Amino acid sequence: MKQPIEILQQYWGFERFRPMQEDIIRSVLENRDTLALLPTGGGKSICYQVPALCRDGICIVVSPLIALMKDQVENLIKRQVPAAAIYSGMAYRDIDRILDNCVYGNVKLLYLSPERLTTELAQVRVSKMKVNLLAVDEAHCISQWGYDFRPPYLRIAEIRELLPEAPVLALTATATPEVVKDIQEKLAFRQENVFQKSFERKNLAYAVLQEEGKEQKLVDILKRVPGSGIVYARNRRRTKELATMLQRNGISADYYHAGLESDARSRKQDEWIAGKRRIMVSTNAFGMGIDKPDVRVVVHLELPDSLEAYFQEAGRAGRDEKKAYAVLLYNDGDRRNLEYQFGQSFPELEEVRRTYRALGSYFQLAVGAGEGQSFDFDIVEFAQNYQLNPVRTYHCLKLLEQAGWIVLTEAVFIPSSLMIRVNKDTLYDYQLRNPKMDKLLKAILRTYQGAFNHPIHLREGQLAKFLKMPLTELRKGLEKLHQDEIAEYQPQKDTPQVIFVKERVDADNLLLDRKMYEFRKQRHQERIRRAVAYAETPVCRSQQLLQYFGEPNAPKCGICDVCTGRTRPEVSGADFERYKEKIQLLLKREPLSLAQVVESFAPARQEQVLKTLEYLLDEGFLAQQGEKLVWMEA
Repeated sequence: MKQPIEILQQYWGFERFRPMQEDIIRSVLENRDTLALLPTGGGKSICYQVPALCRDGICIVVSPLIALMKDQVENLIKRQVPAAAIYSGMAYRDIDRILDNCVYGNVKLLYLSPERLTTELAQVRVSKMKVNLLAVDEAHCISQWGYDFRPPYLRIAEIRELLPEAPVLALTATATPEVVKDIQEKLAFRQENVFQKSFERKNLAYAVLQEEGKEQKLVDILKRVPGSGIVYARNRRRTKELATMLQRNGISADYYHAGLESDARSRKQDEWIAGKRRIMVSTNAFGMGIDKPDVRVVVHLELPDSLEAYFQEAGRAGRDEKKAYAVLLYNDGDRRNLEYQFGQSFPELEEVRRTYRALGSYFQLAVGAGEGQSFDFDIVEFAQNYQLNPVRTYHCLKLLEQAGWIVLTEAVFIPSSLMIRVNKDTLYDYQLRNPKMDKLLKAILRTYQGAFNHPIHLREGQLAKFLKMPLTELRKGLEKLHQDEIAEYQPQKDTPQVIFVKERVDADNLLLDRKMYEFRKQRHQERIRRAVAYAETPVCRSQQLLQYFGEPNAPKCGICDVCTGRTRPEVSGADFERYKEKIQLLLKREPLSLAQVVESFAPARQEQVLKTLEYLLDEGFLAQQGEKLVWMEA
């Protein structure tokens, strides 16, 4: 077995591991099931890529993020590490070929989406592979306590039965104590084994600024803080508006969202990473897996609906461990927006059934059919066809996903492919009879190798430029080759997909667990409450985040808006701490009414004490039992 440090130096060129990486790798190489909690930018992928290369065999990596899988595979191949990925939307023959390479070839890392891992085709092939490690990325997706539950993750434990010798490495950047426990149970850990790096980021200054004029404040921040930055906005339209506004104010900016063409997304991302654009205004689609250590500022224009999401996005600043800023621009409208969105997120179960019925009709699926099938899906067109509200339809689909009936994937770019189906003599004869197609075929055969033996991926834009013809004309020519049975042509696509995990049933027989629906609804509401409390409570921002992630005794950071006194709430940070301490002492002796607590303070202080009590109730330190207040902190 090769030593981990040799692998790190040979393939990555790093002299040493980051804190805890080596301990995690040693644990895996000792065949111990391992859960690694490393914050965003903590180098999670190294923790499974290095042990995969230390041993004979292949590492299977389960990930729900298609874009991230593709990036990882491209980066590994650049480092001369054989890697492949299988995800929704790929042609059956490509999946079949990749799985064969994993069984008989030299592939070292196979990335699979969870719904692909649990198909019969994958399971049969996996059982023939020499698997040295099963890595589960974004492992919080397995827990119904978590903020991003995905039912296919629950079936990963089944795969373990096919791989009795292989340890499991679960990785996540965000997990509360309940989720940590749940991950290990659901993945059938042989014994508890958690490596948890503190979520504290000493170089990252958090700030919440109460602002009505958010746009002007954004300009002020970006003019004051030099260097690269990310601005998160709630929707696609807003990203373009804000980027234009920043450009008008002399700030180099671009925008990014999942609705852009794949080429445009790649170009914008590359320009930002290279420093040709200073600021990227984006939806939360941007940033996953992007390794840019010198981001100096991340600004949120709206409060996300969970502290997990906020912490992960804010954590993209300052990965180089130099001073950076994570700023949330907040006002009362944010709270109202989150409350409205919460109402939209949980449509009644009857509406979910109607959406499921429409889905079956849309894809013309008979009852009893569809299991394992995937379809390109345009939600706007679907909603228009059935006169549905697109936003509520999206949430109905997410509820169907959480109930395990379907999977709704992100948009995924799959390049077009072509394979010549005839022999060289037949092709030559075809070229003589079709002079218009001759030029196209000659260009393909000169530019791409192996078109007679396997499907080749075409860069259609590049090919059209080379041939000096419009892209539409090129695609018509490729379609003609397909129709004439000269070549098998699969057009490129860049759309989300719906996968039917189970066969279609009559909507009246659709099993939806109301108890679980109510549980998730309550958990979602609690996450929103904690996010709002973070924004509105004048307590060290780092302490609040760390307490949420199970670090109750974290020190004050000394650099956030509360610690430095930049934010002047109605109750100062120092006064708040004094009032909180006295209220805690009073209520630990005995429950008291609101009036009794307030009257324990001097009249001049009582208005501020009321404000403090309001914060403590919002944050969950206090609870009301009848007329009395009770201290709840553990």
